[in-house]
Amino acid sequence: MFIETEQTPNPATLKFLPGRPVMTEGTLDIRDAAGAERSPLARALFSIEGVSGVFFGADFVSVTKDGSDWAWLKPAILGAIMEHFTSGAPLLEAGHAAPAAYGAEGDEFFDDADVDTVDTIKDLIETRVRPAVAGDGGDITFKGFRDGIVYLKMKGACAGCPSSTATLKSGIQNLLKHFVPEVHAVEQI
Repeated sequence: MFIETEQTPNPATLKFLPGRPVMTEGTLDIRDAAGAERSPLARALFSIEGVSGVFFGADFVSVTKDGSDWAWLKPAILGAIMEHFTSGAPLLEAGHAAPAAYGAEGDEFFDDADVDTVDTIKDLIETRVRPAVAGDGGDITFKGFRDGIVYLKMKGACAGCPSSTATLKSGIQNLLKHFVPEVHAVEQI
């Protein structure tokens, strides 16, 4: 098994591509060892000293480190990923459902009068923004729309990335303002 590794815009996160599907539906962002209990792979990764976050995408695993050195962490991470996928173990244990494909982290908020605007915003995020963000080892989901402000949640490599503010303001905000005149700003939750 060959696992590709890619850098992300976040220097604390690397993207690992095992060459096979990881999440068949949705994404999963795990920020601590307690959250890793439902996934054998996440548990194995969090058992490596220095791992502080794990994100599962459609065909990749992003791993975030604390202050540790990638030269030491990378071989251990590659070994854990390889061992998991060659063992045939499930990504999530029985009884732990995969998150829904979109917006699985709780309620969205917006006024019922804005449903058409929100549908357009979600479509733009799904078709133009999420694929680009996934390419960088992360994900972004719509959380709400109020008073012309779109609220988004960044996950994986994008959470805590030094360039995430520029991505939101220069990229996503400009895109949404261009196609949806009701949008005045984009904020991260």
